[in-house]
Amino acid sequence: MIDTIRKYSKSINRILLFAAAVALVIYIFPRQGKFMFEYAKGKPWRHSTLIAPFDFPIYKTQAELKTEREQALSNFRPYFSFQSQQAEEQITRFDQEMGQQKARLINTYPILNAPLPGNPEYALFSGLRAQTRRLLQEVYDKGIILLPEEYHDRPDAMVLMLVKNNFAEPYELSEFYTYTTAYRHLSNELIRYLGSRSELQRETAEALISDLQLNRFLENNLIYEEERTEQEKNQALSNLSLTSGVVIAGQRIIDTGELINDETAKILDSLKLQYEASLGKGVSQYFIILGQTLLVALLFQIIFFFLYFFRKDVYGKLSSVLFLLLMVVAMVSLAQLSFKAEAFSIYIIPFAILPIIIRIFFDSRLAFFLHVSTVLLAALFARNSFEFVIIQIPAGLTAMFSLYRMVRRSQLVRAAILIILTYSLLYTGLALWQEGDISRIDYNMYIQFIINGGLLLLVYPLIYIFEKLFGFLSDVTLVELADTNHPVLRRLAEKAPGTFQHSIQVGNLAQEAVYKIGGNPLLVRAGAMYHDIGKLGSPMYFTENQANGLNPHAHLPYEESAQIIIHHVESGIKMAQKEKLPRQIIDFIATHHGTLKTLYFYNSYMNQNPDKEIDVTLFTYPGPTPFTKEMAVLMMADSVEAASRSLKTYTDDDIDRLVENIINHHIAENQFINAPITFKEISEVKDIFKQKLKNIYHARIEYPELKK
Repeated sequence: MIDTIRKYSKSINRILLFAAAVALVIYIFPRQGKFMFEYAKGKPWRHSTLIAPFDFPIYKTQAELKTEREQALSNFRPYFSFQSQQAEEQITRFDQEMGQQKARLINTYPILNAPLPGNPEYALFSGLRAQTRRLLQEVYDKGIILLPEEYHDRPDAMVLMLVKNNFAEPYELSEFYTYTTAYRHLSNELIRYLGSRSELQRETAEALISDLQLNRFLENNLIYEEERTEQEKNQALSNLSLTSGVVIAGQRIIDTGELINDETAKILDSLKLQYEASLGKGVSQYFIILGQTLLVALLFQIIFFFLYFFRKDVYGKLSSVLFLLLMVVAMVSLAQLSFKAEAFSIYIIPFAILPIIIRIFFDSRLAFFLHVSTVLLAALFARNSFEFVIIQIPAGLTAMFSLYRMVRRSQLVRAAILIILTYSLLYTGLALWQEGDISRIDYNMYIQFIINGGLLLLVYPLIYIFEKLFGFLSDVTLVELADTNHPVLRRLAEKAPGTFQHSIQVGNLAQEAVYKIGGNPLLVRAGAMYHDIGKLGSPMYFTENQANGLNPHAHLPYEESAQIIIHHVESGIKMAQKEKLPRQIIDFIATHHGTLKTLYFYNSYMNQNPDKEIDVTLFTYPGPTPFTKEMAVLMMADSVEAASRSLKTYTDDDIDRLVENIINHHIAENQFINAPITFKEISEVKDIFKQKLKNIYHARIEYPELKK
């Protein structure tokens, strides 16, 4: 049993992942039936005459309910309670502070010590003190209110409910003081009082009132009753009716070809709501779940078999399968979100992100297949599934065509513009076909398409995130890696200039060949730039870096020299891992010599020791052999470019013979048995190499010397 599980563990893991994806999608599906008719407001009814199958209420639209709620809230009266203790507390505090400040005030304003007119036994200070107490009491009796922020924009005529002695009465806002109006009233009345009872100038009286700092004794005594207000508000909203009529069973709703107006659309929406809700009850709910399971499982099964039969390389990587399923489930989840939130249109969701990202990390065929599957799943949440599918599939194709290789951010902006245009043209065509009237086009759809295009710009940061999470490699990263200003390449150019130039030439050869036979030219160029970085450990042991005829191998045994040369592969892998280069680039370092021998040292050893048994492993690279088309081309380009430097003459025949001999030797040594490259493609690679080398080493014109 355990052996069987281990044997089929790969398939079991994939099946479990797909089962989890199916379960998750079914979980987010609404537990209700699907209305059998598709329709859209402003468009003709394309089905047979519809008769009401049962009695059902006509539900108000969200816009109507919103208007009624706003109307109810605008007329709502908030609750405040009257607190009497503030007046007594503040007046007492005022009296105490006036007593403490009396000497200072009389010293500053001597007139306050003058007899009070009409009551000479008291000074003006006492009269001012008593008058202020009376005015404070008057203000507090009327009430000081502090409005919550949500009511700041209400007019003075706003009515509120004031609770006194457990009894609520309506009052207008203008009947109360605010902090500002209360202070202004106190100031004006006291200035008038001082003017009538003394010879104080108005400016001096104003300074005196300001010196009293009466604002410190003002405090709102009308307290906002938030809890009761919310209760009354909720009660008022709950009293709003959700319906605006009823349709009786047997009543005609709409005829074939009749235009669906606002009222008819409201009736159809109500019937759809009641119909789907009734199907989601009792035994029918289980049949609904069964139907959803069959649909979703079938679509995911198609994806599974597509990967299994046509994309075994993707199927073989669990992380890739997980990534693809997460992308599909994420897009379907967004569609479900738009289904629940009416304000969030399904056409705002950038479904084109899925084919763009999958095209960047994998290929166009897989991207299109998954895009179609995802659109079919998401269509189950769309109001008009047919229209949704017709618009989304061509938009996905446009996304793949317009962003075939993304190496610059400007390409993403261009792709977003083209996708917006595609959406707009497709929608316009459908609307004109269905309506026959350009004035009936819903121009809000174009705004949604523009938002959709703007959200497509999220592709750029998403690429970086997915690269880090799943170990993918995008064209953007490949361009960055191939930049000669990369720190590793800068060190290579400085310490091993010959190897650096060799890497550039290998990249040129390999890139042209991969363009021809199909593959990723950016990947093979980046691989070429790093394939020999292991030579940084001992650059002088490699001929391209040797100068003045100095050769460190001259005094070494052949087997030791071979090991030094072979060791650059292992050193390159360790250096690449230390520099955190992507795994795909490290694979080029590991495979660029495959399991070939260091022929020069091997043959020299054989010639020197003809009767001695040789340990072949001392002269053989550890491998593995190339296992992608790009790696195979890089191996050929590396060997051909290095060997071309040793030619004594560069005739066409010499170059042709060199290329044929080297690549045929690779084939004879079984270096390409694990790589998906055909003999036809190898032949095309040979032709490219021959032509490129002839262009590099072509005969140059000999310019005559200048006569002196």
